[in-house]
Amino acid sequence: MRDRPQTTAPAGRPAVAARPVIRRALLSVDVVLFTPHGRRLTVLLVRAADPRARERWELPWDAARTDEALDVAAARIARSALGAGAAWTRQVVASGGDQRHPGETEFSIAYLGLVPAGTPPPVGGEASWFPLDEIPPVAPRHRAMVDSALGMLRLELDQSPVAFRLLPPTFTLSQLQEVYEVLLGRKLHKASFRRALHAAWLVEPIDEWRSEGRGRPAQLFRYAPKKRRTSRRGVRFDLLG
Repeated sequence: MRDRPQTTAPAGRPAVAARPVIRRALLSVDVVLFTPHGRRLTVLLVRAADPRARERWELPWDAARTDEALDVAAARIARSALGAGAAWTRQVVASGGDQRHPGETEFSIAYLGLVPAGTPPPVGGEASWFPLDEIPPVAPRHRAMVDSALGMLRLELDQSPVAFRLLPPTFTLSQLQEVYEVLLGRKLHKASFRRALHAAWLVEPIDEWRSEGRGRPAQLFRYAPKKRRTSRRGVRFDLLG
């Protein structure tokens, strides 16, 4: 939990802002927010509140408020960092012990959050998106949270249609494939991807087209899983080999 700097000074002395004081909490809620930027997956980091901190950047985090559910705390922390809510969140991992946390908390609950592609970056200069292969030094527990969140996200891709959370209501199949490639970190065969996509019964075409450079305009689709399907799942990537 971050306290405000104290500015009270003795009589006759000018008021000088003191260094922020970090009050140690027993439990923190930490949020790993991902969004695609171009063809790279990025994570949101915020500047450390304490200038004496070992690392200048950290994941958005805070202590849960009194009688505040963990899910509600995660949503609040994401909104505070982004200026808007995440499109999808999921609890990832509980950690503690020998992994250092920037707030020196004993235990942490990490949440994964997805932010739609094209969302404007946070304003104010206190938060920034970093490609996963260019993350600056962060506390060991936060580094482990990023890795765990990425692993869960890739697992969820084959279990539920989370990739659609990153797209507008209508999209081309090329846009959808690019999102999957960014999340997976690898290229997919176009024909195989589309066969697997149609086999999953997740999208339906609409009577609109969009130009994507040279060639014919591409037809637009929307997320519309067939009602007769008994379960919701993502694209079967084991079919893309």
